This record gives sequence, C-alpha cells and structure tokens, in this order.
Amino acid sequence: MPDYPETKLTKALRGGDFPVIVSLARHDLDLAKAAIGAGAFAIKVHLNAYHRATGTTFGSFSQERPFFEKLSTLGVPLLVMAGQETVPTPHELDALAELGFEGFNVYFDHLQPHLLQSKLRPIPALGEKSTDEDLKTIVAIPGAMMEASVASFADYGRPLNEADLDRYSEITRKAGIPVIAPSQKRFVANDMARLKAAGIAAPLLGVIVTGTTPESLEAAVRPIAEAAAGRVVGMD
Repeated sequence: MPDYPETKLTKALRGGDFPVIVSLARHDLDLAKAAIGAGAFAIKVHLNAYHRATGTTFGSFSQERPFFEKLSTLGVPLLVMAGQETVPTPHELDALAELGFEGFNVYFDHLQPHLLQSKLRPIPALGEKSTDEDLKTIVAIPGAMMEASVASFADYGRPLNEADLDRYSEITRKAGIPVIAPSQKRFVANDMARLKAAGIAAPLLGVIVTGTTPESLEAAVRPIAEAAAGRVVGMD
C-alpha cells in the first residue's frame, strides 16, 4: 500500500481544526475562487459521475483535465470524487497526483482494487444502505479516511436533525478515523458546532448549500466557514 504523506488537510482533519471543504456544483474556476474567498480550506471535484442533486454529468479525466490544470494553480488542497462504475486508470490516478490531488472519494460499492494502489489517499463513502461490515472494511484500509454519505435521496435538502446527528455520532465512534459529512442535508452555520460535537472532522458543502453561482456560493459558505472556525455564531 502507498505511504500517504501527511498534508495540511490531513493534519487539519486529524487535529480537530474542522476545515470546510467545498464540492463544486460544476467545473468552473470562478466557483472555486468564490469558495476559497469565502473561507473554503479545500476543494472537491468530480469525475465519471452523474450528480443526482444537480443533474450534472462530469466527464472522464481526459475531458476534465484542462479544468483540473487551472484549478491546481489556486494553491489549496484538492480532492476528487473518482467515479461510479467507471473510475480513473492507474495512469490517470498518477496524473491526478502530479496535479496536486491528494485524496479520492468513491462510494464503498465502487471501490476498485487498483484505486488503493494509487498515490491518492482513499476516502470511501458509506451510503444510505451501508452496513457495519462496510464500515469495518473501510477502517481497515491503511491510511483511509471516510465520508458519511448516509442520507436518503428523499431527505436531500432538509434541515439537519437529531436523528442525523445520532447517526453521525455512531459512525464516528465506530470508525475512529476522520469522517467527513457531506451536505446532503441543508447545513447552516449553526450546524457546525453540532456536527463537530458528533465527531465529524469536516463539513463538505455541496450544491444543496452553495447553489450554482459564485454569488450564491459566497453567501452560503462564508457564514458557515466563520462558524466552523469559531469566529461567529451562525444564523439559521
């Protein structure tokens, strides 16, 4: 297995810094710049995937590479959702690492063996129907972190509730590794302390929170990033 380096992002995730990660609604440099300007610590992009929340289709590595090359100049940690049934080849994974990507994410069901031989740190996602055995398998992967993508699609966009927090607490307690919570629910600033108390290492803000324009993203991310950093009390 590769020996993954400790980076600014992994240290923040392990150290309780609660860094805000933003998942781009589409591959647009202005969106990425707006996210960073609003306080995002890291940026996540997609490959080989249909994104249910937006109806957006993300292409192959060769199709998306020109954008990734521009994104890599912005100087922030980068993560990639690597795909669904189709994922990058070993050569493409090497190219992603050379561009500065440090971690990949796929649903546990799509975790192909060659992905674990790449230089990118694995961040497999638990899904709505994932089991404790799936969680144990992820935890056993050397160097892995985890995404808890466990809400049902019918619940997308609803407010975070106590049942969600209980589920996160259960997952983080069993995992013992950094767990990232994606905004399948509509996270707001006041949720940051609640997520952190549930053991979540970082919020991942996607389109349900950010919208699809630089303006909507900036307006949504800034108060959340400030609350995550403990600088202000967020407003619902």
